[in-house]
Parts: sequence; C-alpha cells; structure tokens
Amino acid sequence: MIQSFMKRFPLLLAILILAADIGTKYATHVYLPLRTWYSMWYPYDGVGVFQNFLGIEFSIIHAINKGAAWGMLSNFQDYLLVFRILLIIGLILYALFINTNKMWVIPLAMIISGALGNVIDFFFYGHVVDMLHFILWGYDFPVFNIADVSIFLGISSLFLISLFENGSQGSSSKTLRKQE
Repeated sequence: MIQSFMKRFPLLLAILILAADIGTKYATHVYLPLRTWYSMWYPYDGVGVFQNFLGIEFSIIHAINKGAAWGMLSNFQDYLLVFRILLIIGLILYALFINTNKMWVIPLAMIISGALGNVIDFFFYGHVVDMLHFILWGYDFPVFNIADVSIFLGISSLFLISLFENGSQGSSSKTLRKQE
C-alpha cells in the first residue's frame, strides 16, 4: 500500500500545488485591488503579513506579469505562451518516458505543476497573477506566486540531486583508484 502511495505521490503533489496556485491566484484576483504604479508606496499595497522582521517585510498584493521571470519579454506574450506549452509537453514526455532517475520524479512534478499554473493564468486572466511581495533588507524583491516557488524549488532540487550524485560518483571513483 505504501509503494502504491509513493508511486502516486508526485501526481498528488502536483495536483496539490496546482490547486493551491489556482486558489491563491483566484482569491488575489477577486479580493485584492490591482497594484498600480501610483499605489506602490511604503509599507504595503495589499495585506501586510509582517513588517521589519529581522529586516524583512512581507505582504500579499495583487500584481500582474505579462512576461517571463521579472516581466522580461512581456512584448512577446503569445510566443512565450507557445514556448511554455511546448516546454510543459516536453517535460511531461521526459518525466514519463525518458527519465530513469527516481530522485528526479518529484522535482519534475513540481516544475511541471508550477509551469502549468502560470500557463493556466494566461487563459483565465490574460497574464500571470503574482501576490507574494518581499522586501529583503531594503531590496524590493520582484513579486511572485506559488507556481514560481514550485518551479524554483523543483529546479533547485534537481541541481542539488545532480550535485550530490556527481560528488558521490567522483569520490567512489577516487576510492577505486586508491585500491588499485
């Protein structure tokens, strides 16, 4: 029974991430006013969660992003949408048919669900809805959402897994050379 659950866990995690992302974006879109250039005054535009906690401030606001990360390529929204959809299809095909590393399954599910959440936004809102706003020691960090967090954590996990797998392979090959 545990093996059956563990086999389905990546899919359940992806569905949970996608549901949380869609739900928070919908609530942000419906209940918070859109952040505009004239409403960006200190301290908060939306709901202040905490202020000056070890120099960090956090609020939930309603911001839009018509481009990729940090609004880049916002003039190419249609091309970005096609690229994102093709990328998601490629990642799904890779995860289902090519990937042989069991450690990569959960990070790939996180990346796919996050990317899918941001693509769904384009069909519902015409842009990506962002809401998590941090000011880190005076630096106004770009606003992001749960999908972005999922993508970041998935990519970071893949990087760390690859780093530790390569590190352990390198140390085992050194051990083999010493034994010869």
